[in-house]
Amino acid sequence: MDFVTKLPKTLRGHNTIWVVVDRLTKSAYFLAMCETLPMDKLGKLYIDEVVSRHGIPLSIVSDRDSRYHSSIGMAPFEALYGRKCRTPVYWLEAGEKQFAGPEIVQETTDKVKSIRERLKAAQDRQKSYADKKRRAMEFQVGDRVLLKVSPWKGIIRFGKRGKLSPHFLGPFKVLKRVGLQAYQLELPPELSRIHNTFLICYLRKCLAEEESVIPLTELTVDEGNRCVEEPDAILEKKTKKLCRKEVTMVKVQWKHHKGANVTWGAEEDMKRRYPHLFI
Repeated sequence: MDFVTKLPKTLRGHNTIWVVVDRLTKSAYFLAMCETLPMDKLGKLYIDEVVSRHGIPLSIVSDRDSRYHSSIGMAPFEALYGRKCRTPVYWLEAGEKQFAGPEIVQETTDKVKSIRERLKAAQDRQKSYADKKRRAMEFQVGDRVLLKVSPWKGIIRFGKRGKLSPHFLGPFKVLKRVGLQAYQLELPPELSRIHNTFLICYLRKCLAEEESVIPLTELTVDEGNRCVEEPDAILEKKTKKLCRKEVTMVKVQWKHHKGANVTWGAEEDMKRRYPHLFI
């Protein structure tokens, strides 16, 4: 189940859609409601609309992404009720023979088995796609590795911004292996505040020959593995015209010794974060 919020209000004051999807048949309910609906009324709505028709679920998954009937090979209505939906495109003739007695039990069992087989095939297909890019990593004592850091847009500036900014520091020497999924690294004094044991998902093998891929001089690393570089000076100003207003931009020189180290930013934002640059 999931909630689609912040929608335009209807005449009844509804601004949210509560989406409830059955994991097996992929049938879905879209319940209109108010975003501020209290929990007791939310529970009553769930009982009236879902439990009254299908019973109490064995488990509930929240924030499930959208996967529908392409994986089960049939429409959700057909998987849930055992017959095709009567629409102008496919309208069953009146008086058609219906399931009765033990036949409907066997038919339902076969249909559930077929659905699970198709879901398993879809999962195996998705797993095969992921396995093509998955590779096992293992390091030995003395190997040099790069450490992954979390980039913050507009804060981490190694000459490039956003996704193009370098995401690794190092290289660092592996001191020992800790368990099956972690390694202890030899960190320089600049990173003394960081714990020196990292999961293998944060490490990459260093193939470079030089001793320092990214310089650590004047770098600040916090407890969350985030690097923050300080600005050095304001070089230039310009005014950028938008639709309804004008914004003053400043050209900032950053304290970095390798590659391009100049970026543009809003003067108001820079004054708030680095007021000493404008004295």
